[in-house]
Amino acid sequence: MFFPWFNGSKVHTAMLLLISILSVNCIANTQIPDYRQMAQLAEYIGVDYPEAIDSGEIINNAEYQEMLEFSGILITQAKASEIDALVSNTQALETAIKEKQAPSVIQQLCNQLRTGLLEQMPQAAIPQQLLPVSETQSLFQQQCSACHGTQGKGDGHASVGLEPPPTNFTDRARALNRSILGLYDAISNGIDETAMVAYEQLSEQQRWSLAFYAGSLAFEGQSGAVASTSGLTLDGLINHSPSQLASGDSDTLEKVAQLRASPQVLFSSLPSPLGIARNQLLAARTAYENNQVEEANRLAVSAYLDGFELVENSLDTRDPDLRKQIEVNMMALRKQFRNTTDRVQLETSLNTTLAQLDSAEQLLSADALSDATLFSASLIILLREGLEALLVTLALAMVLIRSDRGDALKYVHVGWVSALVAGGITWWAARSFISISGASREVMEGAAALAAAVVLFYVGVWMHSKTHAAQWQAYIQKHVTERLKTGTLWGITGLAFVAVYREVFETVLFYEALLTQSLPAQTPTIISGFVVGTLCLSVIAWAMVRYSFKLPIGRFFSVTTYLLVGLSFVLIGKGVIALQEAAIIGISPLPISFEIDWIGLKSTWQSLFGQFTVVVLFAVFAIHSRFSSVQRT
Repeated sequence: MFFPWFNGSKVHTAMLLLISILSVNCIANTQIPDYRQMAQLAEYIGVDYPEAIDSGEIINNAEYQEMLEFSGILITQAKASEIDALVSNTQALETAIKEKQAPSVIQQLCNQLRTGLLEQMPQAAIPQQLLPVSETQSLFQQQCSACHGTQGKGDGHASVGLEPPPTNFTDRARALNRSILGLYDAISNGIDETAMVAYEQLSEQQRWSLAFYAGSLAFEGQSGAVASTSGLTLDGLINHSPSQLASGDSDTLEKVAQLRASPQVLFSSLPSPLGIARNQLLAARTAYENNQVEEANRLAVSAYLDGFELVENSLDTRDPDLRKQIEVNMMALRKQFRNTTDRVQLETSLNTTLAQLDSAEQLLSADALSDATLFSASLIILLREGLEALLVTLALAMVLIRSDRGDALKYVHVGWVSALVAGGITWWAARSFISISGASREVMEGAAALAAAVVLFYVGVWMHSKTHAAQWQAYIQKHVTERLKTGTLWGITGLAFVAVYREVFETVLFYEALLTQSLPAQTPTIISGFVVGTLCLSVIAWAMVRYSFKLPIGRFFSVTTYLLVGLSFVLIGKGVIALQEAAIIGISPLPISFEIDWIGLKSTWQSLFGQFTVVVLFAVFAIHSRFSSVQRT
C-alpha cells in the first residue's frame, strides 16, 4: 500500500490523463461535479506545487504543467457546479499558478478552495472509535510495510522501481498539508495506474485507523500531552490539514500536531446518540441540496438507527409523547428527502425535528438523568428484550419435558447459552474491530425475527393438533421417540439460538447507549436495574415451569399453542418494523397513529398485514382442525 498523490518527485502523466477523462465524463453525463475528487486535487496541488516552482522560477516543467492541468480540471468542475464562489476560487488558483506565485500563496488558495468544497460534500461517516494502536501497527506491517517500509519512510523492499515511489509518511513538511480524509480516500479507492490498489476488503474502521496512523508518523515523539482540544473537533482533524487548522498560529499548530500524533483523545468525546442523529440529518440536508437524493435518504435512515433509536428507551421514561413525535417525524423525513418538489415542507419538517432533538438532548443530558430514570430505563430494557427470549426458550423446554424427552433439554441449553456467548463476542467485536451500522443491525434483527416467527407458528400449529390427550398419547407412542432424532433436536438448538441472540445483541446495544448517557457514579444504579430485571425474569420462569406441570396434557398444549402463535404474532410485527426502519420495506402509515411496542403493534399497513396474516392462517387452521375432529367423532 502506498499513497503517491502527495509525492511530487515524478510526473504522474497516466494519473493526470485518467483524472481528466473521468472528470470530463462525469460533467458531460451527470452535470454534477465530484466535490470529493475536487478536494483531493486541491490538496494535491497545495502539497506538490513546491516541486514545480521555486522563487518564481520553474524548476520542474513537467510538474508545473501538471499543476496547470489540475487547475483547469478544477475550473471545469466548478463551472458545472454553478456555485460562484467555487468558480472564483478555482480561477484565482489558476491565475496564481500561471503567475508562478510563491508556494505559500498557492497553499492558502488551495486551503480556501478545500474549505468551500467541504461545505458542499456530504458528511463522511467517521468511526465510533479507532482500533487499538498495537492492532493498527500490526495491520500496517501486514498491508503497507512492503512498499512504505516498517517505519513508513517509503523504503520498503517492494518499493524498488515503483513509479511514482511510495510516500514517505515521516516527511513533516508534506504531512502539515495533508488531511486524514485524503489518506482515507486513497486507502479506500486506490489510485489507478499506480501500484496503490483499493483496500475494500478492510472494514471502514480498519481503513480509518490506517489513515490516522499514516497521518501520525510525521508527528511521532511530539512533546507534551494534549492538555485541551480548544475547539478542535474530530471532523476538523479529518477534513483539514494541520496547517489549515492552525492558520499560522503556532500554539494551535502545536495542539494539532499533538492530536495527529495521539488522536484517541478526540474519540473519547464523540457526539451523543442524539448528536449523531442531528449531524446525520444536517448532512442529509446538504446531500439533498446537492440533488443527491439517495444519499440524503441513507443519511436520514442512519440518523434514526445510529442515533435516535439508541436513546428511545431512556426518553420513554422521561417524555413518551416526545419520543413518539420524534420517531414519527424522522420516519416522515425519509419520504420527504425522496421528494424533490416540496423543499419548503422538507425544511419545515427538518427544523421541527431538530428542535425536538434539542429538547430530548436537554432531557437526557447527564445532569438531567436522575437515578430513578436510569433505574427504570435499565429495568425496562431487560424486561422488554428478555421476556421474548425467555418465553421461547421455556416453551421449547417444556414441550420436550411434557413429551417425555427431558434427555433432549441439553439441545435447548446449548442454543440459549451459545446465543449469550455469541452476543457478547459480537458486542466485543463491534467495539474492537468492525463497525456495525444501524441499518445492518436492523436487517439482522428483522430477518431473525421473521425466521423465528415462521418456526414458532409452525410449532404452534403442530401443537394445536395434539391438544386432545388421546391424540397426544397416540402421537407419542408412534412418532416422538422415533422422530426426535439428532437432526431435529439440533433444529431446536437453532431456534433457541436465533430467538435469544437477537434479544441479547439488542440488549447489549441499548445498555451501551444508556451508559454513555450517565455519569460514572451512576453505573451502580444501572446495574441494580439490570439485577432487578433478572430477578423478575427468574420469577416469571419459575411460575411458568411450576404451573405448566400442573396443567393436564391437553390444556398444556392448548396454552402453549396460543403462547407460541402469540409470540409469532409479536415477532412478525417487530421483524417488519425493523426492516421498515432499515428502509428495506416501505412505510405506509394508517390514518390514525398508535403503538403498542410490547406486542409489536404499530400503525403501518405493512406490519399490520403481516400480523393479520398470522391471525387468519391460525384461525383457518383451527376451524379446519375442529371440523376434522367433529367428522372423526
